[in-house]
Amino acid sequence: MDFGFSEQQRDVQNLAREILGEQVTPEKLAQYDRYQAPRFDRELWVQIAQAGLLGVAIDEQYGGMGFGFFEAGLIAEEIGRNIAPLPYISHCISAALPIQQFGSDEQKARLLPGAVSGDVLLTAALMEANNEDPTQPLLCRAQASAEGVQISGEKLCVPFAEQADHILLAAAGEAGPVVVLLQAGMPGLSLEAMEVSTYEPQYRLTLNDVSVSSDNVLASGDQAAVLLKQLSETTTAALCAHQLGAADKAMRMTASYTAERQQFGVPIATFQAVGHRAANCFIDVECLRLNCYQAISRLDDGVESSVEVQIAKVWAGDVGHRVSYAAQHLHGGTGIDRDYPLWRYCTWLRHNEMMLGGSARNLAALGEKIAAGEAFCA
Repeated sequence: MDFGFSEQQRDVQNLAREILGEQVTPEKLAQYDRYQAPRFDRELWVQIAQAGLLGVAIDEQYGGMGFGFFEAGLIAEEIGRNIAPLPYISHCISAALPIQQFGSDEQKARLLPGAVSGDVLLTAALMEANNEDPTQPLLCRAQASAEGVQISGEKLCVPFAEQADHILLAAAGEAGPVVVLLQAGMPGLSLEAMEVSTYEPQYRLTLNDVSVSSDNVLASGDQAAVLLKQLSETTTAALCAHQLGAADKAMRMTASYTAERQQFGVPIATFQAVGHRAANCFIDVECLRLNCYQAISRLDDGVESSVEVQIAKVWAGDVGHRVSYAAQHLHGGTGIDRDYPLWRYCTWLRHNEMMLGGSARNLAALGEKIAAGEAFCA
């Protein structure tokens, strides 16, 4: 049995790697440091849209390639490998995929072609204060109205909210969760910029009786619960793929540096302690790769993937933590020098480690499933 990538998966991966490898450089990334400019390369966004990469998992009738989630995960990995200043996960994974699966024909026809071409920017509001679980909105409440629903509450860390045309948001309703699509500039909707270590544009979203018409309600009740479960798992798996790309690049940067840096007239890579620590990084990254690909392949097949996604997120958190520390240690003072690109990878590895719940939270949830006989049981 062949466990390798298919030809189309290799083509997608190589296309993304070629474009991003050529266009994303440390010099270009430096212009976004300390919020000198919004961390969004619109020219590159247009370029990957023209290459079809924004629509890799979108049906052909809406202008996409008609592939699956695995191909989208491979692109997320390449985004992480280059820490490209693009809203790929929030746009393609957290917003476009739920619209494709749960939206009405009118909603899909209205939003997906523009999302594929890059003319429409989507994002999703997933986190609340002290609540990192997208499936259980607590601080946003929805009430039925004559036009649709009225929503009040707050969301945190919403990526690219100010730049987005539509924001996918979940609120707690009287009969279960409600998932809606907010439009930029709606009355009662306000944004406040937040500062984060990666310099990604993120915002606090405050809603004060925001009226959402019925044609912008994506799902409600049981269907919304299914949507949020899938959205949480696909977004988490995409974050793991992003973490895989970033960790792999940090490891390879470290291997290259230690092979060139000399001490006592020999490369420090020949020192046993250095070699052992670098080898541990390699093992860590390959274990993350295995668990990440397992999660995204099961999601791509449409089978139950909750346990595999949690395992991948635990590995993503732990591997990102260990590789970041090892890479900085083996680089010595160069590892924290802001003129050298490693520090950007370290901040993203930390960001992905904590986003949507760290390793401890996911490990505890996995343990509860095992104890309840819901995981690893015949």
